[in-house]
Amino acid sequence: MAFKDLVGQNRAIRILQKTIERGRIPSSYLFAGESGIGKKYAAMSLAKTVNCLKPVAGAYPAIDCCDECVSCKKIDAGVHPDCLVVSPEGGQIRIEEIRSVDNILSLKPFEGEKKIIIIDDAETMNVFASNAFLKTLEEPPKDSLIILVSSRPDNLSATIRSRCSRINFTPLSYRESQEVLQRVIGQEGKATREISTLIRLSLGRPGFVLSGELIEEREWFLSLLNGMLFFKREGWTSREEMEKWHDLLLVFLRDMAVLKITREEKDLINNDLKDFIYTLSKSMEINAIIDIYQKINLIRRYFYFNLNRALTWNYTGSLLRAAMDGVYA
Repeated sequence: MAFKDLVGQNRAIRILQKTIERGRIPSSYLFAGESGIGKKYAAMSLAKTVNCLKPVAGAYPAIDCCDECVSCKKIDAGVHPDCLVVSPEGGQIRIEEIRSVDNILSLKPFEGEKKIIIIDDAETMNVFASNAFLKTLEEPPKDSLIILVSSRPDNLSATIRSRCSRINFTPLSYRESQEVLQRVIGQEGKATREISTLIRLSLGRPGFVLSGELIEEREWFLSLLNGMLFFKREGWTSREEMEKWHDLLLVFLRDMAVLKITREEKDLINNDLKDFIYTLSKSMEINAIIDIYQKINLIRRYFYFNLNRALTWNYTGSLLRAAMDGVYA
């Protein structure tokens, strides 16, 4: 994949291409934005373009990798001696991985113009890794390029963020998400209606369609919601599940508010469940829906403080049951 193949991130790509053309590439970048919108692909395209043996005019027009030379192929295959991708193992990046990065950066480029390190999910660096990495950012080796990719940049230390040139990536439009899916998976036998539902559920993040089971996740959410409303025991098994469930709840609350205010079914994200959403919200006033939405948002801010899952389950359930006056179908 080259810059020209990335959909919906024209502004970010244009900035990157201009820095390459002007020969003013910073020593470190922070690619920030939602998961599943192309940040890692952009990082790989940047790495390939910087070390490409036959760079070409891109889409704007601007410099781009050829995506065909030996260097580009090696980076795609993960075997280029001057390009390393670091990803979390067991949910975090440890100091051992950062020490490996330092060892690699201490060497001169073997084949390419620069030694390039891509740290995916950079916010998962633990405290020790973060402190060790900060030293690398403060004194970056010559001919090196470090790219941090993060969907939660605020979880990185302020010192690390301040030493990186930040490039923001944004969620894709419906049309752009559709284009990505058509390029990558086509229809694959799926009905047009199902593709439309998946695009809506992805919220402009087509990577979620490609890597996850959005329909199954929604069924899981609804199953736990049913249990919560009927006083069943807490069903989350981890903080990550609790966070994901509340994210889906916010989407449903958003749809409930839209249905109350506009009555426009076409504007619903879960428009294939419009009857269920109507039933769920029929006993609720719009002010109550907005109030719950704000309270759920507030809860989410405290997830990283290790909230007790059972207490959070009971509190969220009490909010919903009180607003619905005990009515649930």
